[in-house]
Amino acid sequence: MAEYDDKPQLLIKKLGGLVALILGFLIAASGYRYGYPGLVAVGIAFVVVGLVLLVLKIVRRNQG
Repeated sequence: MAEYDDKPQLLIKKLGGLVALILGFLIAASGYRYGYPGLVAVGIAFVVVGLVLLVLKIVRRNQG
């Protein structure tokens, strides 16, 4: 297993990505349920941010 100098950054990206995904899904679902398209858009934005953070974490881990 490779050693990283920035383990806290990787942990923040991982947890931040997971939290953003979960929060985004919940916001989008509640916006859909109650008929607020703005909340659906915000929820989708959170999901996209979460996916980007997780992909960046995976790419960083697989480098080197």
